[in-house]
Amino acid sequence: MDGNGRWASRRHLPRGAGHRAGAKAVDGIVAAAARSGVDTLSLYAFSAANWGRPNKEVNGLFTLLHHQLLTQTQKCLDQSIRINVIGRRDRLNSALIELIERSEKATAHCTAMLLRIAVDYSAQHSLIETCRRLRSVGEFDRSEFIAKLNEVDHSALSAPAVDLLIRTGGEKRLSDFLLWECAYAELHFVDCLWPDFDESAFSLALEEYSRRDRRFGQVASLEAAKSRRG
Repeated sequence: MDGNGRWASRRHLPRGAGHRAGAKAVDGIVAAAARSGVDTLSLYAFSAANWGRPNKEVNGLFTLLHHQLLTQTQKCLDQSIRINVIGRRDRLNSALIELIERSEKATAHCTAMLLRIAVDYSAQHSLIETCRRLRSVGEFDRSEFIAKLNEVDHSALSAPAVDLLIRTGGEKRLSDFLLWECAYAELHFVDCLWPDFDESAFSLALEEYSRRDRRFGQVASLEAAKSRRG
């Protein structure tokens, strides 16, 4: 969800105003995803690299996250959306951790959509930590690796591989997001800044995704090829 700061700068506003506008965009896209039948929506809210930003901005982002959890958990309950915050928790303050756990517990029974919010998240850290924890196991298979990765990330459920990754703001990189899960993800980059990304833009991304030919390294069947040619 890239571009909050630039959105604010272009309007001669403080960066915090851009993050608040971005939070409103989040509310709209979460509702749109649920209406579209999306099973899992993952949002990159705060990366491990974001700790390098000015303290004022970092504090503002965590204050905003605290506010969003307080105000949006009931809305998620109303829509049967399950909340799960993934990423490290050892560097978060105890009040935020308590609120995260409260929101996760309150929505644990919800089944319409899984909303994963990445906070203090780094895919590289998660992969390294997973390997470190498996070091004493010796040989392990794919399922054991995924189970340990879920444990490291505080994943409430074993989320499926990412089908579609959307990045706003004109940047064309993954920026350490769900590297394992994005092995075969379809990538969709858009120039609009995150606060301007609305339900219409989201629908266009889903429409483009529906036209992608996903072969996962395989050869398309003759029937499928004929179908695509009409």
